[in-house]
Amino acid sequence: MQLAVVNGTVVSPEGSRRGHVLVDDGTVVDVVTRDGDVPAARTVVDATGLFVLPGLVDPDVNFREPGLEYKEGWLTGSAAAVCGGVTTVMDMPNTGRPTVDTESLDAKLAAAKGRSYCDYAIKASLVPGNVEEIPRLADAGVCGFRFSMAGTVGAIPALTSGEILDAWHVVAGTGLRCGVHPETREILEHLRRRLELAGRRDPAAAREARPPVAEVEGIARSLALAEATGVRLAFYHVSTAPSIDWVRRAKADGRVDVVAETNPHYCVVDGEDMDRGLGTMLTMHPPVRTREHADATLAALADGTIDVLGTDHSPHTHEEKRYADRMTDIWAATPGWPGLETTVSLMLTAVHEGRLSLERYAYCQSEGPARAWGLWPRKGNLKPGADADITVVDLDRRGEFDESRLHSRHRLTPFHGRAYTGATAYTIVGGEVTARDGELVAEAPMGRFVRPARGN
Repeated sequence: MQLAVVNGTVVSPEGSRRGHVLVDDGTVVDVVTRDGDVPAARTVVDATGLFVLPGLVDPDVNFREPGLEYKEGWLTGSAAAVCGGVTTVMDMPNTGRPTVDTESLDAKLAAAKGRSYCDYAIKASLVPGNVEEIPRLADAGVCGFRFSMAGTVGAIPALTSGEILDAWHVVAGTGLRCGVHPETREILEHLRRRLELAGRRDPAAAREARPPVAEVEGIARSLALAEATGVRLAFYHVSTAPSIDWVRRAKADGRVDVVAETNPHYCVVDGEDMDRGLGTMLTMHPPVRTREHADATLAALADGTIDVLGTDHSPHTHEEKRYADRMTDIWAATPGWPGLETTVSLMLTAVHEGRLSLERYAYCQSEGPARAWGLWPRKGNLKPGADADITVVDLDRRGEFDESRLHSRHRLTPFHGRAYTGATAYTIVGGEVTARDGELVAEAPMGRFVRPARGN
């Protein structure tokens, strides 16, 4: 055998039980859940006292290359992924050269080839005028499409409702899914203008400029357009209690194939921490909301209303985040931060607190995204024949987040100094131990481009 992960507690949606994961030639051969001899292996990982999860899949990262390498690149972004416990990423299109046609897709694949420590899939953007490119991009191997109703960092324009209808009729024909950041631009622009004219630059203004109703209106409109076109739909960054109600109703009536994604900062962080000193460091779109919304979002993750957890890994420089003067002008800060190396510990802390089961967490950050974006069953499970991607976690490890240990190009996080319980012990990609205890051990990048199973 290439690898044996022995004596751990193997986690699956069906439950958790002690066992050994056996790997050869980069794929899972078997999960042995009985006592007895384990076949000899070239590499043995002793997971005694640890929990063995299917390799985590992050459907929402921004590695910025090509074109914005000063923020992040494939080498540093993928190193952050595996050090954080993520074995497969889906890279977003908002680079310096947005992924909107086959030429820009080829440029991104060239930038990633031989420079990623984790496996990777690629999403393309819908923009005004690229409807003809949709079938070509699907044939070239993108795992899905996305756009923002509010416009995107990186100057990717928003679509009108008519343009969405045109594009979604074509996307539906490919069998791929389309993700939407559902905040309505007209509401956001109106409220921001009003706040700026009033001289508001304080952290609370960031939340007031992007209220829950903007997200709810975007979700309601998207559901209507999806029903009219038959497109398979995903919502990114679900962050409000009313939004969750809309998603729950849509799933119950079944007229739209819809999945919902959220991010750790919408589940376990109080947006009022901006007012208590984090300021511009906690600037994100949509905003990190108040405790009532965080509690509702985590509960929806736990009860199955939300299917997918991503990081929205969005690296920027210290200057773009206004790191030094974080309380002075909320409008001057670029939204987002690196999230790949904090997600596991943030969510395992919620598991430790009894607010989320480990099995449900594993589903939402492995099987859930793999199924949503066509990578199942190759990714997101430990059944025989799956890629041998494995994340081993220690539920008892305690510590504090330390930005100096991050592997992203710009080492900053709003969680610096925050305590956690639970961390990644081993990250295994294709049967090779790639990171251990948050540090890179792979000798060279070996990540591969992953195409989706169309319509799956």
